[in-house]
Amino acid sequence: MFRLIGAAALMLAAGTAVAQTDGAVPIEPIAPQKESAASINARVNATLPADQAAMIAHVMFLASDAMRGREAGSHEFDIAAQYVAAQFYAAGLRPAGDEGGYLQHVPLIGYKLADKGNFVWTPAGGQPQTLVFGQDFVPSPNAAKAETTLTAPIVFVGYGIVAPDYKRDDYRGVDVKGKIVAFVGGAPTNYDGEERAFFSGAATKARIAAEHGAIGAIQIESPRIGRASFPVSALARLWDRERVTWSTGKATGGADGVPVLGTVSATAAARMFAGATTSWDQVRKAADSDNAVFKPVVLKGSLSVAIKTETRPMPSSNVIGVIPGSDPALKDQVVILSAHLDHIGVGRPDKTGDTINNGAEDNAIGIASLIEEAKRFAASGKPPRRTVMFLAVTAEEKGLVGSDYFANNPTVPLKSIVADVNLDMPLITYPFEDMVVFGAPRSTLGPIVERAVASVGVSMSPDPMPEEGIFVRSDHFRFVQKGIPSVFLWPGEKGPGKAAWADFMANHYHRPSDDLSQPLDWAQGVRFVTVNYTIAREIADNDDRPRWNKADYFGGYFGGVGAK
Repeated sequence: MFRLIGAAALMLAAGTAVAQTDGAVPIEPIAPQKESAASINARVNATLPADQAAMIAHVMFLASDAMRGREAGSHEFDIAAQYVAAQFYAAGLRPAGDEGGYLQHVPLIGYKLADKGNFVWTPAGGQPQTLVFGQDFVPSPNAAKAETTLTAPIVFVGYGIVAPDYKRDDYRGVDVKGKIVAFVGGAPTNYDGEERAFFSGAATKARIAAEHGAIGAIQIESPRIGRASFPVSALARLWDRERVTWSTGKATGGADGVPVLGTVSATAAARMFAGATTSWDQVRKAADSDNAVFKPVVLKGSLSVAIKTETRPMPSSNVIGVIPGSDPALKDQVVILSAHLDHIGVGRPDKTGDTINNGAEDNAIGIASLIEEAKRFAASGKPPRRTVMFLAVTAEEKGLVGSDYFANNPTVPLKSIVADVNLDMPLITYPFEDMVVFGAPRSTLGPIVERAVASVGVSMSPDPMPEEGIFVRSDHFRFVQKGIPSVFLWPGEKGPGKAAWADFMANHYHRPSDDLSQPLDWAQGVRFVTVNYTIAREIADNDDRPRWNKADYFGGYFGGVGAK
């Protein structure tokens, strides 16, 4: 499922358990109750109705130890991709990848710091001050360049956000062309949760900086530690961790923004603000308010940065099949059903000694649902009016990278894509009584989804965790960023749901125990398939294409149809 952000991801990389809270607070998992292998096998291999058996069969393969967690760029992921391609063929889908095949080759690269870098602050009229790694700063790698060197003045731009609907322009009245911008992490807490999560991201701030002519950015350690804002000491512990993006040689994922050069500590920031019109202490006090307003501050000096980045190729694939549309007037429009195929691979041993993160719920069940929905279309005997694409993406766990590659290098014209319905980590350990649909209120997909959810006898519920900004943290958001209406659904928290979700997130999410030993209820998996098939079928057969609701924030921000 959705990637964790910042220090939470670092903690997981180091094998530390983290809770899904704004501050990524470590938690202790409940000690597992040992169940015998014979008991597990009896439960897993019990006879089931054909539709349920079909789902578990996919998960038996994809979440097996042999797949070693399906990490993007691994041999085991490639095997899983070939499995999905074979299932797409058996379901009657036509290939829609590269060169007439089912696979779209995705040029992933791993990148990390080659050394600890060098930051030197030179105050106006003063002597150069070499900042201390791990105490004053931690650099960030730049996937686009092996060596990044620059010297420039710094302009502090508050949160680094321009959001007219929120009456915020942190760049108002200041020229940052040819300069390095500095910002504090996060976003005002009075923003909508999804929009706050979007504007908190360093990638969003880097794009805004590029639009204003800056040549680089640094983040300042914030007094309000939380999402997208973590102390230098925590970042320094895993300074050389590998990150993943895509690169064609001509283009690199995320390169539409300025390079984020690193994070500077509050102590170093105080020295850099010396002599400026606003002191760091004033900034720190302003940041304590929920809707902190900052004036841009031109710092009295310049920063010299030298960073070296190592890269390695990690070739991978998206898997793509289509059912061609049958209506001459609509067949060139494309409805996408997407799910991520990758998981997080092999990690540190858990309390049982298991190291393989099998990723059954996350997201083998999502892929199984994708395959079974394709089979539903074939079994219906009625081809859709619009073309329906089935897209299994790589590297979601690395930061929505496979979907980002597809969105920037689609195998059909981008303007032909009218909607995305994303299938990510449906929890099927309980009989769900409601469904949460992220993105439903934003477009005309909302009523379609509501009817589909009602078809299995449940209702829609609002997002129970709006502060988490989940809508921006899964693959469908890469389509939103191209102006395409998108949704994804989870079984909800009514009845036994809340306890089931709490147990999964505390004890199984991104852990080896997310495997077939869980009490998975395959009848719920079939219900989940029914809902998503019903959604896709109605979108594909409607006279009108989906449109953003008028004045929807993301629809307007990304220039989507109907928002303005």
